[in-house]
Amino acid sequence: MNHRRHLIAGLGVASLYAFGLPASAEAPATAARPGRRMPNVELKTHTGAKVNFYDDLVRGKIVAINMMYADCEGICPLMTNNLLRVQERLASRVGRDIFMYSITIRPEIDTVEHLADYAEMHSVNPGWLFLTGSRSNIDLVRFALGFYDPDPKVDKEINRHTGMVRIGNDVYDRWSMAPALAAPEQIVAAILHVDRSPAAVRRAGGAILQADPRSTV
Repeated sequence: MNHRRHLIAGLGVASLYAFGLPASAEAPATAARPGRRMPNVELKTHTGAKVNFYDDLVRGKIVAINMMYADCEGICPLMTNNLLRVQERLASRVGRDIFMYSITIRPEIDTVEHLADYAEMHSVNPGWLFLTGSRSNIDLVRFALGFYDPDPKVDKEINRHTGMVRIGNDVYDRWSMAPALAAPEQIVAAILHVDRSPAAVRRAGGAILQADPRSTV
């Protein structure tokens, strides 16, 4: 077993403590790191486009992914509004090198049109896609991302799979999780933490030097 890969598998739960929250029922029971074997199943965006999950949405990208459903009257609208603030803070990077995806957990009800209405109602900007598809394809993606419970009875409680954001950088295979209702600045920090692009490394180095002029990078 690759010890480093095994160690990083716990990052999903560990990230909860970084946000000052317990690893409780709000998180998926299995928060393992997705890794590179993402399903390449077909989904549909709220704009009506057909996409292959890995090839079109994840490959080579930094992503932030959550589960939701349009008729949710509890946490989902709060999550969407909070993630809108995240999108605003990331500005032009969303849709360019950072991509946001919200996947319905009720694909039988959340059609393309239904999700399009939801996105319009919440004034979602380009770069953030809402996704639906067949039940089997949605479940393959959901399980691959760690949004599931090993107990089948618990897993059927769809509200248990909302509330978290899976954050990853496919190029460097870096993955984490963040509570969807954390402060937008904290979610942005979690997203930027997986960014290992040269520009991001330079920015991080500059921040270190500003904090301590004696530091060397």
